[in-house]
Amino acid sequence: MPETFERILILKLRYIGDVLLATPVIRNLRLHFPRAHLAMMVNAGTDAILRHNRCVDEVLALDREDLKSWNPVARLEAPLRYLRWVRARHFDCVVDLTDADRSALLAYASGARTRVGFNAEGRWRGGLYTHLAQAGWPGQHSVDYQLQALRALGLEIWHRELELPLVAGEAAASAAWLARQGVPEGLPFLAFHPGARWWFKQWPAEKCAVLADRVQAEDGLPVIFLGGAQEQEFLTAVRAHMRTPFRGEAGGLELLAMAAVLRRARAFIGNDNGPMHIAAALGTPVVALFGPSIPEEWGPRGAGHRVIHKPGYCATCIHPTCVRGEQNCLRIITVDEVAEAVRAQLGRAAAGLPAR
Repeated sequence: MPETFERILILKLRYIGDVLLATPVIRNLRLHFPRAHLAMMVNAGTDAILRHNRCVDEVLALDREDLKSWNPVARLEAPLRYLRWVRARHFDCVVDLTDADRSALLAYASGARTRVGFNAEGRWRGGLYTHLAQAGWPGQHSVDYQLQALRALGLEIWHRELELPLVAGEAAASAAWLARQGVPEGLPFLAFHPGARWWFKQWPAEKCAVLADRVQAEDGLPVIFLGGAQEQEFLTAVRAHMRTPFRGEAGGLELLAMAAVLRRARAFIGNDNGPMHIAAALGTPVVALFGPSIPEEWGPRGAGHRVIHKPGYCATCIHPTCVRGEQNCLRIITVDEVAEAVRAQLGRAAAGLPAR
């Protein structure tokens, strides 16, 4: 019979999409332990994903810059501060979904009697957990992979859907932003987020421009470009290549306001990134462009989405030191391929077919 817990901590020290993909774990824990205090530690900048999640009682955003400080005293003080936060709450269970050494140390230092985590690489951190989750099988989606942590605790899986609640204020902010881009309430549009954390996961700016021109000229549908401040230079390059009007901006929206824009979009196109997962979670039809990542593991969650991928092409260079240059796996995806997929998704949306 599974143990009963009163205070549970979930660790997910990764990126925006990773935190969103962890929400089924949160929901299942709440269903199993409705009266427990459920806390979560995530990296700063990803905590907005949990802002309206009613299953979570407390969120701590870990500032990664604290841990990178040049000041030796600060480098020591920062991890001690987070450790004190964890210890002071007397958790009896820690569910570590991060799959990394740093989080394993935090789990161990928490003093929780039950600590579950992953250790597919067979590293030393496996000894810091009381329960090891099964690594799953090749091609298992990240959502199902993370749910293995609950199976390690003997818990049934009752819920597998991603959750991203939004409120009226975010919808209003998105509507005001779209109006500034020339898209009034009720006008359909295609949302395009071409950003990626690494260059080798990013479709080229000139191809993004050609695709946007084609959709706007041939389909008569506005294309709205989105991105954070880090995409400013890339979007400037896209604008320089376009022949039709460029709409959108980088860094002009808070994360959940951007999510509200994605929810309104007729369809979404993007690389393997957090906004792609957000669009899928909100039911917007997705066209996802994949390079070295494995779509079966990291693709948009749910049925009806389209993934464009060149399987096997990057089998020998799945890492940041890609040596293929102009012939890398994302650059060989053609505008024609993506345009065909976009039109199929726009057709689904126009017919009222859900993405999931």
